[in-house]
Amino acid sequence: MTEVLQPISVTRGSSAMTAEEKKVVLASSFGALLEWYDFYIYAALAVQLGNLFFPKGNETVAFLASLATFGAGFLVRPIGALVFGRLGDMVGRKKTFLVTILLMGIATVGVGVLPTYDQIGIAATYGLVTMRLLQGLALGGEVGGAVTYVAEHSPIDRRGAYTSSLQTTATLGLLSSIIVVFCLKAVLSDAQFKEWGWRMPFLLSLLMLIISVYFRAKLHESPTFQRMKAAGATSKAPVVESFTRASNLKCIALLFMIAAGLGAIFGTGHFYSMFFLNKTLKVPIEEVQLLIGLALVVVTPLYIAFGWLSDRIGRRLIMVAACLLAALTIQPIFKGLTHYANPTLERFLENTEIVVSARDCHFRLFAEATTDCDKVTGFLTDLGVQYRSIEAAPGEPTTVQIADRVVDGFKPDALKQALISAGWPQAADLSRINRPAVFGLLFVLVLYLAMVYGPMAAFMVELFPARIRYTSLSFPFHVGAGWVGGMLSFVVSAMNVFTGSLYYGLWYPVIVAGLAFVVAICFMPETRGRDLDS
Repeated sequence: MTEVLQPISVTRGSSAMTAEEKKVVLASSFGALLEWYDFYIYAALAVQLGNLFFPKGNETVAFLASLATFGAGFLVRPIGALVFGRLGDMVGRKKTFLVTILLMGIATVGVGVLPTYDQIGIAATYGLVTMRLLQGLALGGEVGGAVTYVAEHSPIDRRGAYTSSLQTTATLGLLSSIIVVFCLKAVLSDAQFKEWGWRMPFLLSLLMLIISVYFRAKLHESPTFQRMKAAGATSKAPVVESFTRASNLKCIALLFMIAAGLGAIFGTGHFYSMFFLNKTLKVPIEEVQLLIGLALVVVTPLYIAFGWLSDRIGRRLIMVAACLLAALTIQPIFKGLTHYANPTLERFLENTEIVVSARDCHFRLFAEATTDCDKVTGFLTDLGVQYRSIEAAPGEPTTVQIADRVVDGFKPDALKQALISAGWPQAADLSRINRPAVFGLLFVLVLYLAMVYGPMAAFMVELFPARIRYTSLSFPFHVGAGWVGGMLSFVVSAMNVFTGSLYYGLWYPVIVAGLAFVVAICFMPETRGRDLDS
């Protein structure tokens, strides 16, 4: 018979954090920051890595392959959640997230020393994928461990505020990666950055790893886990116990759907917006990183603000509102980005019809384009141009109609000249970018994330019993947020390529966020104030 822990006496926290609470929050947050930096530095260099580690010949295919590899790190996060969640529930929170941070640091440094495709061929691709998978495994164990550890140290009336400090690390990790890349590009020539400079952000994580391990090693084990261990109430099989209790399975299913909504908002605001502005709207990457970086700086304190607010009014209302607002506004926001970042492209798309007539179209991700149709559609997508496809008559060649001109077959120079003649801008006009408006739209996207992500850690921890908490919350969170958010840029881009539209793929995050809203309205409980030891 399972021994039941006696609830501890819970008192309201004082107005100031204790020294021990500060140490727990800061050490845990710095380690989480390192893990997110390591994970996101890949996103900041996705275009560069696509050219370095994948077959040449089609930039769009290489970019999609790079996004798929980025997403692969998210796909294995649930496996890391089960492996490290089991360890965290059996041997302790502290020891487990020491292992995860070491694994993440080693994998990130590994990317920095990998030979490129030009040097060792396809083995470079396999090496990059392997490093990403190791990063995903590590992050799968880190998130659940960190939020559980901090929450179990937090006063009951400040749990949302304390754990929301961890949530800022995802944004700060992405911001740090952007700043590092931006600074390197500012001091290095393009040739230097392409040759060896891109390795430096990955190698920098070695120093951060040493600092983080030093501070984390000084932490004490979670008091909740210590009490469970002393009472002999730790789980002997947390994975089995998590998935065989009907009541726990309901919570797992609920968290999966809420986390999927978070992932849709997360992937859209943090990653796809960056790719869309640079890859599709042809805004220089330095300009994009500056605008997104400013939005991230401004929004970061709001993670803690929404965590604090959730301690006052509850977690549910804030998270539900974020999902609804995202579902209603993602499509208009991205059309607004086109309007304010590249109005010439917007006018061109409205006034110019492009029709691809072909019979030999294929949708390939990890192979070079072979047919004229594959090359044409990839070329047009890479230029940020949407098109309509029709099936050609038997025996007819691939043709592209651009306004009143027709180009036979895949002729890049002729296609580009026809586009230019029809009014297509080769790059965004920096003098016509409405930077305050673009910043405002980017800020709204990341504001939605702060609303749902700030209270999320406290909500997850409060949803599950202590003996299987690490495992139970980690797995559905990483399946929902990791799979949906990590693969979002790839899925949206692939849907756009497949349909020839710049916006069709955005229905994916809209639908996911909408479903999360419906599920939350119907089934999400209010968890604020729950005793974590009971």
